[in-house]
Amino acid sequence: MPPTPFLIRQSSRNLTAMSGLAFVGVALHRFAEIARRIDPAFPVRQGLPSSQILTSYVGLLVEGKSDFDAIEGKRDEAFFPRALGLSGVPSAATLRQRMDTMGMAGSEAVDALLVPLLKRGRAQFATTTSGHVPLDIDVFCLDNSDSKKQGVGRTYAGYDGFAPIAAYLGAEEGYCLALELRDGTQHSAKESEYTLERAIPRALALTDKKLLLRWDSGFDSESMFRTALTQGHGRMDVLGKWNPRRFDVEGCAAAKRADTDVEWDTPREGKRTTTWVTDGRVITLDERKVPLRRVLRLTERTCKADGTMLLFPEVTIDGWETTLDLSAEAIIALYEAHGTHEQFHSEFKTDLDLERLPSGKFDTNTLVLSLAAVAYNILRLIGQQALLNKAAPLRHPAKRRRLKTVMQEMMRVAAQLAVHARRVALNFGQHCPALIVWRALYDDWTRSEPPEVDIIPA
Repeated sequence: MPPTPFLIRQSSRNLTAMSGLAFVGVALHRFAEIARRIDPAFPVRQGLPSSQILTSYVGLLVEGKSDFDAIEGKRDEAFFPRALGLSGVPSAATLRQRMDTMGMAGSEAVDALLVPLLKRGRAQFATTTSGHVPLDIDVFCLDNSDSKKQGVGRTYAGYDGFAPIAAYLGAEEGYCLALELRDGTQHSAKESEYTLERAIPRALALTDKKLLLRWDSGFDSESMFRTALTQGHGRMDVLGKWNPRRFDVEGCAAAKRADTDVEWDTPREGKRTTTWVTDGRVITLDERKVPLRRVLRLTERTCKADGTMLLFPEVTIDGWETTLDLSAEAIIALYEAHGTHEQFHSEFKTDLDLERLPSGKFDTNTLVLSLAAVAYNILRLIGQQALLNKAAPLRHPAKRRRLKTVMQEMMRVAAQLAVHARRVALNFGQHCPALIVWRALYDDWTRSEPPEVDIIPA
């Protein structure tokens, strides 16, 4: 049967393919209170208020657009400004210039929106098997090759770009508490203590449960442990990958082979491992000393996984240092779950289209990433609160929906904007699969009273 030939016409009705922007407007104005927190810090004599400039750009990010020029397509839309609470839509030039002006100061002001956004948005944080809420910190790379942007340098990934640092809270959700731009050549541990000083108080303000701070071997330093334990105020444990540096791996392996009391595990033929716990470094705080436990795992391979025999045994060692008083197996399992954060990095780079940053100015791109953290958290809130119940559009079971899925199922839902009897309505299609959860979440966000925020760390 041939396809039906269609008559192509342009309607006079106001239609939108992004009805989900209504959630973004509620989250920014009702939860984050963006106008009250931004406009007094960045007053203007004429033109759009600073909060509306930033809101416009968040509106682009949740659609997966990061270029300033993308705002031009919104200037004639009726729904975009209504949904986001804008008195007007800025031009691309105005958007770029105003964000250039706010720069680093604007980034700090936007960072202060993260706690009220999540607190008033009733974000929930899943715990690990140990009962902790994990706080994962890591550096990742943004490929900005063949560009002359400020801060672009050779990253550890082998290409020119940036190396931002991020912090995520929650065992499953991964809400972003910090996303800070750094030069591509900057080492992971350099100045990372300052990130901890900002991220840890935010995490403590968002949950009453004990935190578990996790990082990889690039952050392994006494300074990082000291900062973490000081900022944690007794409500946080630390689990970091140990960096062996000058450790004598071959000497350790020889000693273990000679010790008849050592127990070896053989996960496959040609590979065996042994794990043990020893004393780690001692962290000196102002009035006390905190000893760390070090978990070590020695791996010896005589053949590869594909069966290729090795001429000499291959020996490697892995280690973890922690304040946790758990078994070695439990500590290793808790650290392995740290790898989930790699998925969050990819959502920033692909779903929010931030692999290549839009500005040539470092301070402006810093503001872009701060706004990206806000957009990311809004989409995550929508996904966690709407797409995990039985009424949601059919998907495979999951504990977290990717941002791309949230955009497909909740943001990109077509609707008609209708104005009648001084009321503004969104009319959805007769067979809209997301209508039930869409309406339920919107009613919850607009009608229930959000909780108050007592402490908002800078």
